[in-house]
Amino acid sequence: MAAPKRSNHSGTASHAGVAALSFTTKLPAQAEFKKVLLERYQEAIARSRKIGHRVSFRVEVDPAADAQTITPVEEQLMASDDTFPVEDTGMPDAELEAALAGARARGRKRVAEIVAGEDMLSADAFAKLLGTSRVTVNARRQRGQVLGIDGAKRGFRFPVWQLDRDGRPFGALPALHAMLGNNTWAVYRFLVSRHGVLDGRTGLRAIQQGDDASVLAAAEGMARGDFD
Repeated sequence: MAAPKRSNHSGTASHAGVAALSFTTKLPAQAEFKKVLLERYQEAIARSRKIGHRVSFRVEVDPAADAQTITPVEEQLMASDDTFPVEDTGMPDAELEAALAGARARGRKRVAEIVAGEDMLSADAFAKLLGTSRVTVNARRQRGQVLGIDGAKRGFRFPVWQLDRDGRPFGALPALHAMLGNNTWAVYRFLVSRHGVLDGRTGLRAIQQGDDASVLAAAEGMARGDFD
C-alpha cells in the first residue's frame, strides 16, 4: 500500500492544562481504514515512549471532504497541570506481534478456503469455458477484464460466477478493477459482500440484475473511503 498522504497542522491551542499538537492523516480508502488505524496505534505507542507524554487518537468523518482522518494528539503536561498520570495500558510489542501473526495466519487459511471452492476454476478450465486459450485468459486477467484470484500454490483461480448468461465476463469488471486500485482481492470482496447503498445486495447480485450503474457508484464511493 502506498504511504498515506500526510498533512501536518501545528496547533498551539490549549485546554484543561493540555497543549495539543495534531498530525492529520488522510485515509486512502475505507478498505484500508483498519490497517491504517493499527499502524497509527503502533506509532502512537512508540511516540509516547520516546517523548514521555500521552498520545491519544481522534477519528473524524468529514462528509463534505469525502474522507476520514485519524489525528494523533500529543498531550504535553504544563506546569499548572494537576492531573494524575495515567498508566500506559498499551499492548506490549511482543503481544501485538503475536496478535498480528495470528491475524495473518487466519487470513492465509481463509484465502486457501476461498481458492479451493468449487466455484473457482483453474486458468485452463476457465479458458475452456470461454473457448479460448490459457494465455488469452491470463492476458485478460492482467487487463482487469476477468477476475483472477492469486491462490499462491494453486496459482490463479477464476470464479465461474463472473460470467453472464451468455457465458461472457461481466462488462463492469474492468471499471471495478480500475476503481478499486487493480486489487483483485478488493474486487472479489466487493462482489461477494452486501452493501447498504445497493439495498443490501451483494455487488455480484446487483450486476446479475443489470444494475451496473449502481454497482460502479458504490465502488467509487468505497474507493473514496465512504462508509457503507
